[in-house]
Amino acid sequence: MAITEARRFVTALLAAWPGIEDAELIVSELATNAVRHSASGRFGGCFTVAVQADHDRIWLGILDQGGRRTPQPLPPQTDEEGGRGLALVAALAASWGVTGDDQGRIVWATLNLTPEKTAVR
Repeated sequence: MAITEARRFVTALLAAWPGIEDAELIVSELATNAVRHSASGRFGGCFTVAVQADHDRIWLGILDQGGRRTPQPLPPQTDEEGGRGLALVAALAASWGVTGDDQGRIVWATLNLTPEKTAVR
């Protein structure tokens, strides 16, 4: 449910912005990773969605409650359903990264908006 709400939040917030589909997909992947791979997925856990939209860029971040491993994209695996979220984020985003530690971190991504797309707003 929290992942669905994260997507709804981003689509409502960025309703008139270009690149909303990519933003929604990135937040969905980052939120899914927070729930699956950090303490945010435990009973009573939570994560926070942060968005900053500038005229030519959208910054998206998920603050989770930390975990044992630092998030890294995995190579595509043809036989398995999971493991491709960060690789997808890396492919869609202009940049992405991780700050924090096992007590809490932010996994973030930026989308650059092209001049043609920003004129649509």
